[in-house]
Amino acid sequence: MNIQVVRLSKSFENRKVLDNISINVEDGELFCILGPSGCGKTTFLKIIAGLIESDSGEIFLGSEPLNKIPAHKRNIGLVFQQYALWPHMTVFENVAYGLKNRGLTKDEIKRQVEESLKLVRIDERKNAKPAELSGGQQQRVALARALAIKPNVLLFDEPLSSLDFKLRAEMREELRRIQKITGITSLYVTHDQKEAFAVADRVAIMNLGRVEQVSTSRELYFHPASRFVAEFVGEANWLEGRVLSKSADSIIAQTPVGNVFVKNYHQINTGDRVLLGIRPERILITEKTGANCFTGVILNTEFLGDLEQITVQIANKEKPIKVTRISSGFLNNPQTTITIYIDPQEIFLFRL
Repeated sequence: MNIQVVRLSKSFENRKVLDNISINVEDGELFCILGPSGCGKTTFLKIIAGLIESDSGEIFLGSEPLNKIPAHKRNIGLVFQQYALWPHMTVFENVAYGLKNRGLTKDEIKRQVEESLKLVRIDERKNAKPAELSGGQQQRVALARALAIKPNVLLFDEPLSSLDFKLRAEMREELRRIQKITGITSLYVTHDQKEAFAVADRVAIMNLGRVEQVSTSRELYFHPASRFVAEFVGEANWLEGRVLSKSADSIIAQTPVGNVFVKNYHQINTGDRVLLGIRPERILITEKTGANCFTGVILNTEFLGDLEQITVQIANKEKPIKVTRISSGFLNNPQTTITIYIDPQEIFLFRL
């Protein structure tokens, strides 16, 4: 069942938290809201759940308007950051809690609880108390409880932020697996880029109560619509410049490090001031010369295990360029002169 949000706004004490947001989540989609703390993403989720009223705008679940429907009648499953499990109840009793409130028979409750516990792979611990479980196991119980009511929509509010790195990676895969098995339309809120990219079909980037861009993870990363998106979903080197010339499918921009050849920017005109962005891992160290090859001096190499980041000074007064590559096992000594190559198709560009 799809979720349609139309021109949603919300303020707290004259501070605009959500500003005219419109989003459409497709039936069966796992859709992620990604943004920094304070951007309004949790408020957005709570309005969908019916826990907060919006100031304006409309929400539809399928063709049904939700604005006037109370939270307990929306048939929405919630998975919280802090699990919200009853400590005195067993795993089975926690998952059964919502079903008992709906007046199901004991046989129906038993069947739906066991089905949900098996789906999240925690059925062998059904008689345990929450305190006897790991963080990952508790999160599985919270998910089973949300699934047991057979919701039309699942809402996830930073569900993995309390887990350590290894458990988060494991639970990302589990959430993705379970959502695809059930086919339940899901809205997932997080500030963690890797988490969003790992689980989501599409991602909306939020900033200061507005949606900056909605797209697939790859599109957001390689074709960001704004500098904010480019910096929030990864790292980028930035060069300011001016367009010297333009052809059918490319431009040449004058920058402090030299002229840069850029492909596929039809909307930019000769004379425009522009901002060029290049991902550090898309820059190559090379021995060739020619277009988009720039010689500089290594300032520093940061060893990151599987990767290393090399800082290169291309021009004396320009901010150094960062180059990320797979660790080679060889030292890149400071003051060594190297040449870097920037692929013209790997550059994203904005008009200033």
